[in-house]
Amino acid sequence: AGAIVIAGLISPYAVDRDYAREVHKNASMPFMEVFVDAPLSTVESRDPKGLYKKARQGQIKGFTGIDAPYDRPESPEVHVRTDQLSIVQCVNVILERLDEFGIHLTQTFRPLDEAKEAECSVPVGSKP
Repeated sequence: AGAIVIAGLISPYAVDRDYAREVHKNASMPFMEVFVDAPLSTVESRDPKGLYKKARQGQIKGFTGIDAPYDRPESPEVHVRTDQLSIVQCVNVILERLDEFGIHLTQTFRPLDEAKEAECSVPVGSKP
């Protein structure tokens, strides 16, 4: 009833993403796939829990991107490169695209500016 759901999921399989898109289409609901992208080396360097290291050492099995596949999205509605854009820039790209979709969140989430970026970040190892 007028609710907007934004879900951040690890969705490694194209078939699952396609299914989610189809469910939304069949229900006449908008669906926007956002591909938050970075090279594996960048992702590994940002891993505060050391999960990628453990996966590479064989301590974690079925880890997406290491020993489990990841199907790169072929045509997401939004593609942000976190190794090239700041958090603020990524958020603003997503907000702009939502606005183009007719989902106007600017009353709730105003575009961010770089000066406020520190407020959006949680230091590695800290608890939110």
